Amino acid sequence: MQIHLTEPPGDILLFLTGSEEIDTSCEILFERMKALGPSVPELIILPVYASLPTELQSKIFDPAPPGARKVVIATNIAETSITIDHIYYVIDPGFVKQNAYDPKLGMDSLIVTPISQAQAKQRAGRAGRTGPGKCFRLYTEAAFQSEMLPTSIPEIQRQNLSTTILMLKAMGINDLLHFDFMDPPPTNTMLTALEELYALSALDDEGLLTRLGRKMADFPMEPSLSKVLIAAVDLGCSDELLSIVAMISIPTIFYRPKEKQAQADQKKAKFHDPHGDHLTLLNVYNSWKQNKFASPWCFENFIQARSMKRAKDVRDQLLKIMERYKHPIVSCGRNTDKVRQALCSGFFRNSARKDPQEGYKTLIEGTPVYLHPSSALFGKQAEWVIYHTLVMTTKEYMHCTTSIDPKWLVSAAPSFFKVADAGKLSKRKKAERIQPLYNKFAAEDDWRLSAQKRQGRGGGGGTWG
Repeated sequence: MQIHLTEPPGDILLFLTGSEEIDTSCEILFERMKALGPSVPELIILPVYASLPTELQSKIFDPAPPGARKVVIATNIAETSITIDHIYYVIDPGFVKQNAYDPKLGMDSLIVTPISQAQAKQRAGRAGRTGPGKCFRLYTEAAFQSEMLPTSIPEIQRQNLSTTILMLKAMGINDLLHFDFMDPPPTNTMLTALEELYALSALDDEGLLTRLGRKMADFPMEPSLSKVLIAAVDLGCSDELLSIVAMISIPTIFYRPKEKQAQADQKKAKFHDPHGDHLTLLNVYNSWKQNKFASPWCFENFIQARSMKRAKDVRDQLLKIMERYKHPIVSCGRNTDKVRQALCSGFFRNSARKDPQEGYKTLIEGTPVYLHPSSALFGKQAEWVIYHTLVMTTKEYMHCTTSIDPKWLVSAAPSFFKVADAGKLSKRKKAERIQPLYNKFAAEDDWRLSAQKRQGRGGGGGTWG
């Protein structure tokens, strides 16, 4: 506002951390401009972030009308990915939302963190590319010197490495702990990835690539998803899983504009499947296909047409790989239990059971987790679930969640789970309808609640009933 009212002509670029923050800022700016009345020159307010539809993103490139000024409010997407002409003023609060991976919990966290000194210089460089410009930094020089790292932490040091390691193994690089990475990742993250690949049967006891692992490496995606696709062939639901995996690989499908949230939620609810989010995504893709892949259909249903086209491209690419291996593309029709069973083959480690007190607890670590409010299962009574990812925002949320039968976990991962010996169960556990699962890596008495209490462990672990 101050720049608009006091500085010479030129557009403004403001960096913020995320879509919610940007939408709120746009609303506040709009209200304040309205309060100033028509005597003040027009300020055109334009948000830009990754999940915004293409047609709205492209408005930032339109020049402002004579006598008006535009302000672009953006995430760090505007640092390097796009260049906007006529930006003469940059406002840099000095923060960015960054992904960090916790290998112990297998969870991604979206953390608001100070930008690096290199990012600060990059942001300042956005001002005045076609003439003299100004950068307003909302932090002190002392903060720049002491709180900001010289450069950003490389992505390889803050992400799940299972895909990277599978690719290196496929290239014949087996001694990964001594491999000369340009930016060496943390050892515990590498070990977690090796354990994950072993659990998926992509590596053998010696850490070498199995035949299944070599096939999984041919699919350009995370190993859990490639395992699901391969398992779907034997279960007779490869057609459905091709669509689901393609949809999962695209970050944002649904668009929820702030001024039409209720309408967008109603449209999305039409696609909801009672068994969860993976089948909801399948419903979206199949409906789009029935409507001849039309963009107007996407617009009517608050679905991103660009994302759907990318999902179709991914599906076509995966289909070619399946055909190369001569895998039959078979539909399971209405028997979607097969789809959920196939998902268990890749995501058995990402399994959780409803906690009687609140939310869910993961079966492997006993971590408290929650259904995301956008999930098709939110508010439902699903007892056992698998999820695609865990993301820590305000809570530890499960993203893309599906209800399952626990027996599918036993058949998908007999090295992780087995049906518990009924003779060792309490009366309460015997009375339950679903026979519990047993974690073979837990200590002998870990299933006893009293033992857990004695060890101060709460709810992690051994036998679930």
